[in-house]
Parts: sequence; C-alpha cells; structure tokens
Amino acid sequence: MHEPKPRHPFHLGTPATKPGFLTYLQAAEWVSRDRREYDYKEMLHNSTFCLVPRGRRLGSFRFLEALQAACVPVMLSNGWELPFSEIIDWNTAAVIGDERLLLQIPTTVRSIHQDKILSLRQQTQFLWEAYFSSVEKIVQTTLEIIQDRVLAHGSRSSLMWNSHPGGLFALPQYSGYLGDFPFYYATLGIKPYPKFTAVIHAVSPLVSQSQPILKLLVAVAKSQYCAQAVHAEWRASHIHTNMQACIHNAIISTLRALIIVLWNCDKPLPAKHRWPATSVPVIVIEGENKRGGEALEADSCNLAPPPLLTERDSINFEVLVLLLVMSSRFLPYETIVTDAVLSLDEDTVLSTTEVDFAFTVWQSFPERIVGYPARSHFWDSNKERWGYTSKWTNDYSMVLTGAAIYHRYYHHLYTNFLPTSLKGMVDQLANCEDILMNFLVSAVTKLPPIKVTQKKQYKETMMGQSSRASRWADPDHFAQRQTCMNKFASWFGAMPLVHSQMRLDPVLFKDQVSILRKKYRDIERL
Repeated sequence: MHEPKPRHPFHLGTPATKPGFLTYLQAAEWVSRDRREYDYKEMLHNSTFCLVPRGRRLGSFRFLEALQAACVPVMLSNGWELPFSEIIDWNTAAVIGDERLLLQIPTTVRSIHQDKILSLRQQTQFLWEAYFSSVEKIVQTTLEIIQDRVLAHGSRSSLMWNSHPGGLFALPQYSGYLGDFPFYYATLGIKPYPKFTAVIHAVSPLVSQSQPILKLLVAVAKSQYCAQAVHAEWRASHIHTNMQACIHNAIISTLRALIIVLWNCDKPLPAKHRWPATSVPVIVIEGENKRGGEALEADSCNLAPPPLLTERDSINFEVLVLLLVMSSRFLPYETIVTDAVLSLDEDTVLSTTEVDFAFTVWQSFPERIVGYPARSHFWDSNKERWGYTSKWTNDYSMVLTGAAIYHRYYHHLYTNFLPTSLKGMVDQLANCEDILMNFLVSAVTKLPPIKVTQKKQYKETMMGQSSRASRWADPDHFAQRQTCMNKFASWFGAMPLVHSQMRLDPVLFKDQVSILRKKYRDIERL
C-alpha cells in the first residue's frame, strides 16, 4: 500500500464534540490541509491497493477510479453487486473485504503474493479498457450482456469475457468454439491449422503472360502450406476430449486450402487457358460491373470449396460473379476454411520461400498481422494531426495487407464490427483498406504487427510495376491515406497503432555459412 508522507496523527474528538467525531469546520480544515500536502491522482497511481468503502449510497465512484489507476480495489461495501458481475469474475481483479472486519484488511492485503498482486493489477487494466473506459463501451457491454441472455445458446463463455481481448471483440456469431479464435490457442493448448488460403486482389488487366500475378499464382501454389493434403499426424495430435473440439477437428481435417482471386478490374476476365496450371483449386470472383450477367448479393459469401484435385489435373478454375468493392478482399468467404489468410496484391513479388517463411512466423503469432511491406505513423505537431509515412526507417507500426498473413477471424470482425461509415469511406476512395485492417488488429490485440525479411529488391521491384506505381506516386493517393489515418483514429477514440523495431529473419540469415545449410536460402538472393 502507499506509504503516506509524515503527518500529524488524526485526532478524533475535541472538548466541544463527542469523542470520535469532527465538527464540519474541523473536517474542512483537515481536507484543505490534505489537498495541500497530497496530490490525489499521484497518490492513487502510486498505490497498490485502494480502499473502496461505501459512499452516500451502496456503491462508490472510487471503484472506477481505482480500476483506471491500476490500483487493486479493496471492496468494503457488503451487499454491493459489482458492475457486470454477471459476466466478470471480480475475484481476479479486486479484493472483496467485509466492512465488519475492517481491522483485518491490512493483514489480508500484506499476505497476497507479489505474483498475485501483478495479476490483479493487470486484470484491473484489462477490465477498465475493455468495458469501462468510455460511456460507449459501458453501453455496448450492457447491450451485449442482454443479447447473451436472449440468445443463450450462442452466448460468450466466461473465458471470452474475462481474458484478452474481451467479450466485445469475441463475436459469438462467428463461432461457439474458442479454438476458432486466434486469441485462445495457448489457453486451449492447440495450434492453428497448418495451411493457408491465399486471397489475391487484382485491379489491372492481364495483357502479358509475364505479369506478376501469374508468377505469384505459381509461387503461392508451390508452397508446402498451400496444399490439398492434410497430414495425418496433425489430425492425430489435435484430438481433444471435448466433444465440440473433436467435431471441429473432424470437419477441418477434410478441408483443403485454395487460392481466391478477386478480379476487380475494369477489363473482362481473361480466358481460362491464359491462367497458369496449378495443383491447387483456384476460385476467381469477378466484379459484376466487369461483365454482363446476374451477380450475387454483396453479403452472399457462401462459396463452397471446389472438389479435390488429382496430380493429373492441370487446373481447377471456377468463376463466380459478385459485387466487388475495395472492402471485398476482407469479406468472410466461407470458402476460406483455413485459420490463416495470405492476403496479396496482384503486383506483389514473392518467392515460394518467402511465403513459407512468413507463414512459419505467423504460426507463432496467430493473433497478429505478419508480412513484408511495412509502414509507420507519426504525430505531426505542426499540423496537430496524425501522419503516414512509407519511408524505410528503424521502426514501423503497420504491415500492409498487400503481402501479409493474418487470421481469418479478422475478416469477420472487419465486416461485422467496423461501422459502415469507415468501410464506405474505404470503398469510395478505393484506398486505405490495408490501414483500416491494421487499425482493427492493433485495437484488438494492443500489439504491433510483425515484419519479416524479404529480398533486397522487393521495394524497387514493386515500385517498378506499371499496375500500381502510378497510384503510389500520385500525391492524392498519399493525401487520402493521411486523411484516413485521422478519420480512423477519431472513430477508435485513440491511436491504436503500436510501434515496433522487431524484424524476424531466418536463423542463419546472412551468416557466413554455406548457403546449402540454410533452410530459406532464396531470401538472401537478389
């Protein structure tokens, strides 16, 4: 507990009053002296435990003050039903005392181990940020609790409410099984499904067989993590006693990865024979305004996986028509059956080795965005607004989704959690969807993305492509991204992006050993 400054003993009782009481003037004198000698906020933030006795009513606003300051509340108000106690386990964030046993409180708090104290303080910060830090969050939490009462069969579990990122970010409409979310793998003792589904966003016409998108299709299809076969040993190692988990694994073991191409180009889709032959199923979703015919509704994402291929099949090519906008790349297509999504722009230049390495890194950080092109944000004190920079510096706060891997749950969260106003802005500008996804993931995880190593010529090659180079050099394009940064930060209530200086390289990267000993040798080659 906070050690107070030396002070005179608080004397209760004077000849003019009953023992144990102070007159109003005496009390006012002591309060005035306290304000001169102590800074209340400073003392609150420097305290480990904060007494929370009943106020004029049963509860007290001191409770929320303690939570905000990461001070463990010591509750002294018998009969007080703590807020949201229906879903929050307050024993993990507060000490529940008995106001009739006040003198035992010092002994009680001194007996708590330091590890337990740290856990209590961390939980106070989580609960404050997740459910009490704004009126909007309090109202939203209340509404979500009511929804869980009404739809009890699809309600959130206690673990969802009481562990990071909290019940507001764990949408029960997505799944009732914790293993389908990227946040609970460690708790459940499981790993993400060891394959990925690639989603390639194409906006340029196919005029040459040497265009990057065709090479990209071949490189991705050759990845060992983008294959139809499911290893039996993985299925055997993921058998759970829980019936729901067993059903989940039985279903996912029959599924297979594939490649989805979103053809959002002004020109019609090229003929089938112009696409490269792959052993991985390819689904092309063509924008309805790019050809005649009836299109699917924008929310019709129930695209069934194509049949399995044999080694003799040269290509499995299926074309669907859908209303495509910029946010369509983040729709929760049911065709995406893997936990991981490899998001790619058409002009991305990556080798199979780089794809494999990025996915290997992502498996250790399934709740984050892992990828190659990094960007950063900064506060412009002159303009008093957030700025966006693409300069290669010693830190970053975003990994663009033009070459990144993330969990498919973020497609569901992007579509169903973010407001229509932000997604409409992205679609109208045909820009900033990658920034918005980074904002969302950082707001959920409170963590930065992870950048991995790429070939030296990656930036130069990307800038040299004709399809998007004009957009990158366009000052309006850059100005739009600056505007997006501030619009997004305003909606989230703060800047959620987190800076990082970490880059993950292969273990023997640049080491002076034979190239034959290196697993990801192609990454070092120019």
